[in-house]
Amino acid sequence: MSQAENIDVLMGYHDLLGMRVVEWQPDRAVIELTIEPKHLNRSDNVHGGVLASMLDSALSLAGLHCSVPDNIRKGMTLSLTTTFVGPARKGVLTATGTLRGGGQKTYMSSGEIRDAQGNLVAIGEGSFRRRSGSESPEGVPEETSGEPGE
Repeated sequence: MSQAENIDVLMGYHDLLGMRVVEWQPDRAVIELTIEPKHLNRSDNVHGGVLASMLDSALSLAGLHCSVPDNIRKGMTLSLTTTFVGPARKGVLTATGTLRGGGQKTYMSSGEIRDAQGNLVAIGEGSFRRRSGSESPEGVPEETSGEPGE
């Protein structure tokens, strides 16, 4: 998927926050969020939980790109480390996740968040596990993806 397309893969909690995927390709995902008052903490900076959520999503998606239209790959976070570097108060934040390594099931990604002026806001790295059926780049049809109980 190209940078110009808005990719509608985030839902639920991500919709609530207002995150949107603006680029998704093998080994890389880019997510944007327009800062609103609901994202701010008592110091009028973007809450760390919002930043951690953006990193979690971008890093996870970096290892879940699917090469077959209308198929899907799912994963889960095993660990996430976030370092907050600077404040963000307004504008658009961009989180970029890059796949760094791993195997069919478990993979590692790292990434960063920058504000509209290019200032570094946060960095992170994580380990993730692909759900059953999501090991292959081709993924599976959405209705058959996942594991029992999902």
